[in-house]
Amino acid sequence: MIRGAIFDMDGTLVDNSAVHIRAFDIFCRRYGVEEWRDKLSQAFGMGNDDILRRIMPEEVIRAKGLAALADEKEAIYREIYAPVIRPVDGLIDLLKRLRGDGVRCAVGSSGCRANVDFVLDKCGVAEFFDVIVSGDRVRKCKPDPEIYLTAAAGLELHPGECVVFEDAGAGIESARKAGVGRVVALTTTLSREALIARGDVDLIVDTFVDVTDLKSILQ
Repeated sequence: MIRGAIFDMDGTLVDNSAVHIRAFDIFCRRYGVEEWRDKLSQAFGMGNDDILRRIMPEEVIRAKGLAALADEKEAIYREIYAPVIRPVDGLIDLLKRLRGDGVRCAVGSSGCRANVDFVLDKCGVAEFFDVIVSGDRVRKCKPDPEIYLTAAAGLELHPGECVVFEDAGAGIESARKAGVGRVVALTTTLSREALIARGDVDLIVDTFVDVTDLKSILQ
């Protein structure tokens, strides 16, 4: 029986991959970094420290520090996203349905807490979440299971009693390592074909509007 729902944020609560890419473009041009796109595409769902280690030169990291670099990039992201941010279609209706069924909800994101609060506030959904676990609250981000284990514990549930809504490979891997009961994947980052090929998700949807049979997910 599913009693809790844990939502990833980037690519799940909001379809924002293109905005993060644009922010990285602005950010990387400031430091003269050119070959970063392929490295970033392989790191979706990971924490900022892991992403920055992949794309930024070591000398820049030594000079500026990972924390300062992450803050700089995320400030760019929030500035350019604020005027156009909106939740993934059907999100608010799904959150209301989950609440009506007595299912408690959490956010489990590798993103920093400032970004999580930004998204929840701008999308008007903060009231639906009892627990928030951000990447700066844990020792290891996705694909490590710590974020989802921590979120389930915060809901006072066994991971097997939770459904996870995800979009990225690292997040799906994290959820499965945590032993969650079900994984629903959105096609915002990976294609339907790529998600099917993974073989480790229970349901694939384009948006939350497609979650029509909620009872089957919660059984």
